[in-house]
Amino acid sequence: MDLAYHSAARLALMIREGEVSAEALLEHLLARMTVCNPPLNAVVVTDVDAARQRAREADAALARGERWGPLHGVPMTVKETYEIVGMPTTAGAPSLREHRSTHNAVAVQRLLDAGAVIYGKTNVPLFAGDLQTYNAIYGTTVNPWNPECTPGGSSGGSAAALAAGLTPLELGSDIGGSIRTPASFCGVCGHKPSYGIVSMRGHIPGPPGSLSVADISVAGPLARTVDDLDLAIGLLLGPDPEQATGWRVELPPARHDYGREFRVAAWLDDPGCPVDAEVVALLEGLVERLRGEGIAIDTAARPAGIGIARSHDTYYQLLTATMGAGLPEQVFSGMLAQADSAAPDDTGYPARFARGATQRHAQWLRANETRLHMREAWQTFFGAFDVMLAPAIHVPPFAHDHGQPMAERRLPVNGVDRPYMDVLTWAGLAGVVHLPATVVPVGRTRAGLPVGVQIIGPYLEDATPLAFARFVEAVTGGFEAPPGY
Repeated sequence: MDLAYHSAARLALMIREGEVSAEALLEHLLARMTVCNPPLNAVVVTDVDAARQRAREADAALARGERWGPLHGVPMTVKETYEIVGMPTTAGAPSLREHRSTHNAVAVQRLLDAGAVIYGKTNVPLFAGDLQTYNAIYGTTVNPWNPECTPGGSSGGSAAALAAGLTPLELGSDIGGSIRTPASFCGVCGHKPSYGIVSMRGHIPGPPGSLSVADISVAGPLARTVDDLDLAIGLLLGPDPEQATGWRVELPPARHDYGREFRVAAWLDDPGCPVDAEVVALLEGLVERLRGEGIAIDTAARPAGIGIARSHDTYYQLLTATMGAGLPEQVFSGMLAQADSAAPDDTGYPARFARGATQRHAQWLRANETRLHMREAWQTFFGAFDVMLAPAIHVPPFAHDHGQPMAERRLPVNGVDRPYMDVLTWAGLAGVVHLPATVVPVGRTRAGLPVGVQIIGPYLEDATPLAFARFVEAVTGGFEAPPGY
């Protein structure tokens, strides 16, 4: 196996045992990047000199008997939205083209404290606001399985870089599937943590220097193995610095150690957001394989009172409130006018976005109350089940579509044109109620494009979906490199 496709944990072990130096490993990835990255456009920012210096320091420290942490000397990349000293952090926005970070995001610093060597940053859509990856500064990132298709977004550069062997580990973020969709589309693994357990301080958006915590949004890892996701979550956990005076994060262990012990439900399709037939077939195939391993799976069980439509309506209202908070004043004023002029019965996404982005605080509080009742229903559900299997997204990787406005795009699903913004629906199922969710690859479509399963777990019990994901990974074979890589 090419060094580039070893797991982060394996590479860290190889460095510790002297099988490869941090410097040699970095040079191997840099050489690979010069060949593989240009057609992908996954890694868009590098600081090679600083990375080489840190790799040399890692090797020297190891020679002195020092070990920085579990990632000592391991080269990696992170999503461009995270602040890193000396590197641009633009979130793909021309207005931030000249922004250079003067501090590290908290999550980035935790990876550095664990010994990582960060050599570059990966591409995102404008303000991380799409499930495709393109922007006016860095251009378009393509899917390594098929360059005509998107790798997903907003952590699309992250997932493409992993699949192409340009990095063993990535730091992404997720408010609407931005870890989970790219993981599914590129055939890698991703974990959206429980809300609030990994710091978002130093992530853009919000604006540079923002101290507020965006509703629903989380920071989390992407990798090629579930073990690496687990490793990374352990390193990333923790409160913001000012909270650390009295708070700590200590998550419970997984509910079970063996796959057959898990109580599993599956929600694989729904008329409220129909799922592509090939995606359904692959997920149903997974269910049958798991049943063949002795796991009982209930395909009818649902949290009481929670349907796809109710979940999505609440999620979209809360999501747009978060997005509206960051709009420039002129744009916000335009949204107010659009919301005021929209017909009361207009349920199209443009009108819904305008209403949500400009809603009054009392409206947000009512939506949040609905969410709290939904969270109670999920908590009760997870008294009877350990995980819920669901689509990560309702379609396989699709062709690039940069048409604007985004809310007026369409996506064909089983021969019927559906609203593009439905791409948020299955991700919002876990996101709106702050639940952890792990995505692992389960197969490929007839066109050879990857599809992943979303494994939703109980709040603050991230170890449980990760443990079941490890079992799914063993059953399906896990990550495979795209042809040509």
